[in-house]
Amino acid sequence: MKKLLRIGFLLPVFWLLVSNFAWAAGTPAIDTGDTSFVLVSAALVMLMTPGLAFFYGGMVRRKNVLSTIMQSFIIICIVSVQWVLFGYSLSFGPDKSHLLGALSWLGLKGVGLEPNPDYAATIPHLAYAAFQLMFAIITVALVTGSFAERMRFPAFLLFTVLWTTIIYDPLAHWVWGAGGWMRNLGVLDFAGGTVVHISSGVSGLITALVLGKRLGWGSEAMRPHDLPMTVLGASLLWFGWFGFNAGSALSANGLAASAFVVTNTSAAAAALSWIFTEWILQGKPTVLGAASGCVAGLVAITPASGYVGPLPAVIIGLFAGVICSLAVSYLKVRLGYDDALDAFGVHGIGGTWGALATGLFASKAINPAGGNGLFYGNPGQLWVQFVGVVATWLFAAVLTLVILKLVAVFTSLRATAEEETMGLDLPMHGERAYDHIL
Repeated sequence: MKKLLRIGFLLPVFWLLVSNFAWAAGTPAIDTGDTSFVLVSAALVMLMTPGLAFFYGGMVRRKNVLSTIMQSFIIICIVSVQWVLFGYSLSFGPDKSHLLGALSWLGLKGVGLEPNPDYAATIPHLAYAAFQLMFAIITVALVTGSFAERMRFPAFLLFTVLWTTIIYDPLAHWVWGAGGWMRNLGVLDFAGGTVVHISSGVSGLITALVLGKRLGWGSEAMRPHDLPMTVLGASLLWFGWFGFNAGSALSANGLAASAFVVTNTSAAAAALSWIFTEWILQGKPTVLGAASGCVAGLVAITPASGYVGPLPAVIIGLFAGVICSLAVSYLKVRLGYDDALDAFGVHGIGGTWGALATGLFASKAINPAGGNGLFYGNPGQLWVQFVGVVATWLFAAVLTLVILKLVAVFTSLRATAEEETMGLDLPMHGERAYDHIL
């Protein structure tokens, strides 16, 4: 009888232990190392937008530096709120027809402390949402480089909300969202060649064309007012880009290390090829060229960073520096569009090259979850990349035009001639960057 009582007492305890073990085994375990890595990477990507503010701010004329920096700073605020309210749900929520996420995660409801296996199995879902937020922020900030020195601040605010919601969020779902059609098709975009760079560059070009050229463009000098500021910005971008690309591994592992190395390699190669292109064609290698070249290399390697090794990264970077330099120096002048800070020349052209290069150099030896490219026996991957590039170009171009027309219904897009001549700092914000200079 005593033995039976003991067994009867122990059975519930045994059942609790077994059931708890089974529940724990069925719940994805959070890896603190991976979580720390992704959170630090998210912080690095966030730093890229202030870095972009310096990069763009140094390139504009003195009378527009505050308004240019203000755009990047306020984008952090706008997109951070939009992402929590509905942006993340549209981008990564449960799939709707392979085109958009459902609104079931409004206000980040259901985005909690447990992992979501559709995206990252070893970090909290909330950490993944925070990481992706930083990508959404910098993407629309990149667009501002094309229309610098001429868009009114009220129009810019409305444009930012609409562009992020109508263009960025669906694209993010297409490429990265569980069920997105580009993801299902097999488009390889490790960290944002289509979603971030092609979309922002093409949208920048359309905006520049709609707004028209700056007053005096082509007839008066519009030199950067502070090149050291621009180099500082480029350096911060280079630094933050390790979070951008290596962080996209979503784990502190070998793939992250590979992405880190190829990111640095491509940036260095592109900076060198850009300045040598300038040297040959224009007689001197410029500091602005070195800074722009490094960014072009970072752009081009972004989609490929999780799929290629160091030697392909050298090739991708070298071609990016040459192609983007020619786009900035000759294509813009020949076609006559005022891409003020070369967002299209660097991000649109560089992102296109990078996305196609992924179809050339991708290797399963680097990332088994990806695919082989043309040079590793799979020409079909290049075609898939081409489809992704064309779809992104068309989507960004057409909807940017629609957004600009919609914004124009509510407020003037472009500053008046008087405001533009004075510079946007005083008319838009009532401040000067350098009060000691008249």
